[in-house]
Amino acid sequence: MSARGVDAVGYAPPAKRSVLIAGHATSISLEPTFWNELEVAARDQAVPVNALIAQIDAARLEAKRPPNLTSALRQWLFARALAG
Repeated sequence: MSARGVDAVGYAPPAKRSVLIAGHATSISLEPTFWNELEVAARDQAVPVNALIAQIDAARLEAKRPPNLTSALRQWLFARALAG
């Protein structure tokens, strides 16, 4: 990646947010890029961000070896980006 491409990434440390999943509060730490993309995905699906996170959480729990929630969110967003 060129130096210019690295600058375009917008590196930033994770930001922690509290979310409610199935009536339980939990904290999730994600970089702002991922929070932004979750907001876009939620808008695209016409659901609140918490509802989208709950859907991703339910899907990850069905995996043979479920990752932690933060990892599942990043993987889901990456797959979404690849799908275009």
